[in-house]
Amino acid sequence: MRYVAYIGNLTRLAVELANGDEPSDLRGEFLRQHHVAEPGADELEALLPPLRAAVAAVADGGPTLPVNLLLDRYPPEMYVSEHDGDGPHLHFARDGEDPVPWFGRSCAAALAHVLSGDPDVTVGRCRADRCARFFVDDSRNRSRRFCSNTCASRTTVAAHRARRATR
Repeated sequence: MRYVAYIGNLTRLAVELANGDEPSDLRGEFLRQHHVAEPGADELEALLPPLRAAVAAVADGGPTLPVNLLLDRYPPEMYVSEHDGDGPHLHFARDGEDPVPWFGRSCAAALAHVLSGDPDVTVGRCRADRCARFFVDDSRNRSRRFCSNTCASRTTVAAHRARRATR
């Protein structure tokens, strides 16, 4: 796994947690590779509010305070790993660690990288009315505006109906 992919995937993991999504295959693979147990919803309660605030700050281009608060609460423990055979790369939490600190350290470090200007990873906030979801924008020109095709379609249909109503 290239290092950029690692930051991007950890950012996807942070967005998944912040959105309250069901565990994805990506999450399962991270937990399996790093020997971390899947946490229960009650275990994640303390992590989710500061993580959501940090993801929102990254999506909005700042302020830095929520990311720094997450880093203070879950300071990364950096080390070099070669677990996947693609050469050495940095990790931000120890394999086998308890799940909440592992998620906190890993997501905090990835979000700090993205907020600091990682050009390969962009976090966005859905522009659809009444949608509070975040997404990782991996479009070629980083112009994605919606978290899903459903939100994009709903917004397009609403705009079309509004135009027709004013004729």
